[in-house]
Amino acid sequence: MKLSMKNSHTLRAARMLPAVFCLAVLLGAAGCGSFTPPVRPVVYDFGPGATAMAPTNRMERQATITLPDVDAPVALEGSAVLFRLGYADAQQLRPYASARWTMPPAQLLRQRLREQLGAQRTVLAPGEAGPVLAVTSTQPFVAQPAVVRIELEEFSQLFDTPQTSTGLVRVRATALQTGSAGARSSSQQTFIARRPAASADAAGGVKALTQATDDVITQLNAWLQQTIGAP
Repeated sequence: MKLSMKNSHTLRAARMLPAVFCLAVLLGAAGCGSFTPPVRPVVYDFGPGATAMAPTNRMERQATITLPDVDAPVALEGSAVLFRLGYADAQQLRPYASARWTMPPAQLLRQRLREQLGAQRTVLAPGEAGPVLAVTSTQPFVAQPAVVRIELEEFSQLFDTPQTSTGLVRVRATALQTGSAGARSSSQQTFIARRPAASADAAGGVKALTQATDDVITQLNAWLQQTIGAP
């Protein structure tokens, strides 16, 4: 019994399906072999911080402060590692394509401030109660901790030449204090630190920025000791 012409075409097409399928698999495999997956950015922070408890000496404790969130311009709100080409266009902030911070620089700075300043003083978040320093029958005054506001103004790797660069950090600090009579006073200071980068890339910039940040905090801590005084 002969197959109809229609059935003959259907049978021929069915026999060709395995060959077509194999060809598609081979082409797909060849395409996958030439596909390069995107490179994931390297993620950085300031390192593990303190790895052991420091001995406590209550005689050396400094005045308690309240530390709000660090303010920063819009350009520093993201997590990109930024650099400037000082020899070409220093006014343009450029991001590294394959490097990121774990969080925005302002948050990293506040975390580092709490860690390092907290080694010698109590650092409170806004809304936390401060210690009672003076309550008497004649002067029932509860001292309020000084509020230290930090503005991060610059946080970038600055290239002076294509091969040489520095980590540049600039912050402005404002200390607000309330006296025993309720009078408020304020002091303000700008701190700048630059550290040379060991390599002209993101890894070198990150290390230099970390070191410059610690330098700024050291300057800030010395200023607070003079500005706020003893508890």
